[in-house]
Amino acid sequence: MTKRTFIKVLSANDLGTTGGHQAGIVVPKGDGELLAFLPALDAGSMNPSEWIECVTPDGQVLRLRYVYYNNRLHRPDGTRNEYRLTHLTKFLRESGAKVGDGFELSRDDGAQRYRIRVVEDGGRQIPPDEDGPVRIKLRAGWRRVH
Repeated sequence: MTKRTFIKVLSANDLGTTGGHQAGIVVPKGDGELLAFLPALDAGSMNPSEWIECVTPDGQVLRLRYVYYNNRLHRPDGTRNEYRLTHLTKFLRESGAKVGDGFELSRDDGAQRYRIRVVEDGGRQIPPDEDGPVRIKLRAGWRRVH
């Protein structure tokens, strides 16, 4: 079974410390591999979303909302055209997440549930070994861990 993992280096905006009104972590529209890893959303409807179940390191099951805010495509006065993962605030606070830490999202192929965790220092402290994972940097702070 193959496990796929993506890590997003957390910003102050992701953690809600900037005072902005945005909710959740941005998922870049241009990253087809990351978008394919998440449930398909129908851009033909306004603000489509799916609830995804995620297991935390302590075994708690959380439901995150994966949403495509796309009112720009459906209303003349629409301003938003972005994907986000929401309902993370409590988990990130309880995990002690800080700016520069990583939010890790993983799943085994065929599994229904994702796994989430906070990785100190954005995962850069994980020592690679010769046969270890290759890391590829993605846009908007996301990277895939192979």
